[in-house]
Amino acid sequence: MNEIWSQVDHYFTSKLHPEDPVMDAVLQANTDAGLPAIDVSPTQGKLLYLLAKMKGAKNILEIGTLGGYSSIWLARALPEDGRLTTLEYSPKHAETARKNIEHAGLSDKIEIVVGAALDTLPTLSKGFDFIFIDADKPNNPGYLEWALKLAQPGAVVIGDNVVRDGRIVDEGQDDSVEGTKKFFDLLSASSEIDSTAIQTVGSKGYDGFSLGIVK
Repeated sequence: MNEIWSQVDHYFTSKLHPEDPVMDAVLQANTDAGLPAIDVSPTQGKLLYLLAKMKGAKNILEIGTLGGYSSIWLARALPEDGRLTTLEYSPKHAETARKNIEHAGLSDKIEIVVGAALDTLPTLSKGFDFIFIDADKPNNPGYLEWALKLAQPGAVVIGDNVVRDGRIVDEGQDDSVEGTKKFFDLLSASSEIDSTAIQTVGSKGYDGFSLGIVK
């Protein structure tokens, strides 16, 4: 099935995405730097861009930068005075992201904060209107708790990779699945956010994302 999912993704991209040498160069730079191939797909990146546009986001928080591919998609949706703060644990990944962001002409809109996100999140100010959580999954519960603290009312909060190839419903799973389950427990118990989750297939396989709006 993965082959046909990838073919359909390619079809959508060929029909709905104009040629994008900048994004192609970002993915190539990430490969050359030896970063894991866990960026969002082009269709997922365009979805993030459209959601941020629909929201009219001006102050975006991204937890998990990698090489800056999703950062650039999100920052492209910002108005002239918009800002994106992205948190990255690895100095190597952050350096690759800086170069990619500079090549994309978005250095003035994106700030990369290097360090463990649970250490750097407390240094940020409240007021984000769009938050994308896509970092190490065992810490997802902590990231969600901080997202709710830092979000303004009406903020959109998206969590990536929440299906885990369907393992989210299995028992006795690894730390990533257990972290994601606790993430859902928090979403379920919280009166601060109204949310749902969607399963997806595509070039990245079988997974999904959660989407919520802070009350």
